[in-house]
Amino acid sequence: MTTPTATRPATSPATDPVRWLSAAQLEAWIGLVGVCELLPARLNSQLQRDAGLTHFDYQVLAMLSEVPNRTLRMTALALRTSATLPRLSHVVARLEARGLVARTPCREDARATNAELTEHGWDVLVATAPGHVRQARALVIDALTDEQIGQLGAITTALLERLDPDDRLARRAPAAG
Repeated sequence: MTTPTATRPATSPATDPVRWLSAAQLEAWIGLVGVCELLPARLNSQLQRDAGLTHFDYQVLAMLSEVPNRTLRMTALALRTSATLPRLSHVVARLEARGLVARTPCREDARATNAELTEHGWDVLVATAPGHVRQARALVIDALTDEQIGQLGAITTALLERLDPDDRLARRAPAAG
């Protein structure tokens, strides 16, 4: 991201000057990349140990738990989990084999398939959630001050507006109860 001045190309392939990262920007970028690499492995480790789930499996169950009737069309679930339909179908088949999810025909569109969180899936999710929250706290939340949590929220919102401009992840926070 930064390169010695003598070897920096003057322009990009599009003939626009490259805006190289400053030392502070590079440090922040490397830190973000490190978090993006390390955090998923740590979350997966805890979920595998506690429930035999990957973090993606957990996200599928969590997305289903948050909607009416705990049911979503596979296409909607794919959008909410940022997954391709083939990947999601493979994961749902694995969860279905464990009795955590059931696939059913969509009543509104015979061409579509729904994924539904089963009672057993709900029970597994409820049993697994406390450990997952403890891990999220231990790895991220409790390492930050309240002010930093607010900054992190603002930072992730800004990044997701670029990465997910159509709000496919439906990242709105649940209403306080």
